[in-house]
Amino acid sequence: MPGSSPSKAEWFDPSRAGAGADPGVARLARYLAEHDIDAEILVPGQPTPTVPLAAAALGVDPDQIIKSLLFQGKDGDCVLAVVRGTARVSRTRLTAATGLRQPKLAPPDVVRDRTGYEPGGTPPIGHVTPVPVVVDRAVLDEPVVFGGGGSDRAMLRIRSADIVRLTGARVADLCDDR
Repeated sequence: MPGSSPSKAEWFDPSRAGAGADPGVARLARYLAEHDIDAEILVPGQPTPTVPLAAAALGVDPDQIIKSLLFQGKDGDCVLAVVRGTARVSRTRLTAATGLRQPKLAPPDVVRDRTGYEPGGTPPIGHVTPVPVVVDRAVLDEPVVFGGGGSDRAMLRIRSADIVRLTGARVADLCDDR
């Protein structure tokens, strides 16, 4: 991806995906390889718990950092919302876009069961079970974005349009703060 190379992170080498590799990162690397996706897993080598720290670790603009949040409705149905890292999802807008009733952030065990990844490292693609995805329109303002890379120590660099294409996501205005 020209013009989008982070300057401070190491690339994940899929050949190291054997013993000792984080299973979520290895699973995502296999998904990328099996589907011939132009995306890369990065390992910053330092914690990335906040947008400013993640952007600094990767050497990218904070607007390029995204998060993938699994919401669960009252009836147990789930939807994955992909939004900018600094954005806050409006539950009213999420319901309007998806029909999910009374959405709340899914508990960690539900995130693991539905996506196959730990909270904090959930990528926007490559889930173990199909999950409906809705992408906030502001995410598409950035051609290349960085989100969960299969663990809380890895980040995925991917084209925002590929998230929509690969997941069949709906694009909607999900956040009040622009």
